[in-house]
Amino acid sequence: MLRNACQYQTLVELLRVRMSDAPSKHAYTYLRDGETDALTWDYGELDRRARAIAAWLQSCGAAGERALLLYPPGLDYLAAFFGCLYAGVVAVPAYPPQRQRGWPRVRAILADSQAAYALTTSGIARVIDRLSVKEDGYGSLATLQWLNTDNVPSGVDEDWSEPDITAETLAFLQYTSGSTGLPKGVMVSHANLLHNQRLIQEAFGHTSQDVIVGWLPLYHDMGLIAAFHLPLALGLSSVQLAPFEWIAAPILWVEALSSEAGTLSWLPNFAYSFMAERLREDELEGLSLS
Repeated sequence: MLRNACQYQTLVELLRVRMSDAPSKHAYTYLRDGETDALTWDYGELDRRARAIAAWLQSCGAAGERALLLYPPGLDYLAAFFGCLYAGVVAVPAYPPQRQRGWPRVRAILADSQAAYALTTSGIARVIDRLSVKEDGYGSLATLQWLNTDNVPSGVDEDWSEPDITAETLAFLQYTSGSTGLPKGVMVSHANLLHNQRLIQEAFGHTSQDVIVGWLPLYHDMGLIAAFHLPLALGLSSVQLAPFEWIAAPILWVEALSSEAGTLSWLPNFAYSFMAERLREDELEGLSLS
């Protein structure tokens, strides 16, 4: 039986216990095409990938530093986030700039967080390299130490050492969107996160038998908590699709709820209004939200 998260001091301790208690339990699924192309990790896989990334960061002497996370939607984001925690590095979730207009927010977050490292994928790194040719402010990104986490060597996870962290250790910096001004950061500790999960569980009565289905972006606090932290804290399964897949075809969220027997989904109010306007009766035939 999976143990309750309330007794732990850090998210690292929590994931290590989840991995020890139920290494093969389905933890996270990402629907890469919004439908059938699924990537699924159990607790053992997430732990292994996190240890590999952490070992690289530790080999660079990164403990205590801050690392910018630039990932598309998907499970790589989760591995990088926990890789930072496993290394005693403060994660700084962000969204990779796809166009020139995305640079100001990234530069502002970088300046405020004083990140020394950047974690991403090889594909995103190539996009950033292309954009940097036209971007005068790229210099600040060029000073970072970069890790393309899809290139971490096999077996390096064995070199990982548990970090010297406590409940009060800073886990990550959560930034506002910057839509009305410069992005503002909030410091979130391990204790903050675990306390938040306890309050959510008490309010909603979630159990390890629940299945959460959604599409919220992981660099946003609501997505990070609902899609990642809450499932870990309660030992439940999480099934996610990309925000842009949902916007293009909102029926995909309803289909995922039906096919995955989802019992939970956290969405902002506008999402339900959007779906009420877009969904057709014939699309709903044969789907079950029971």
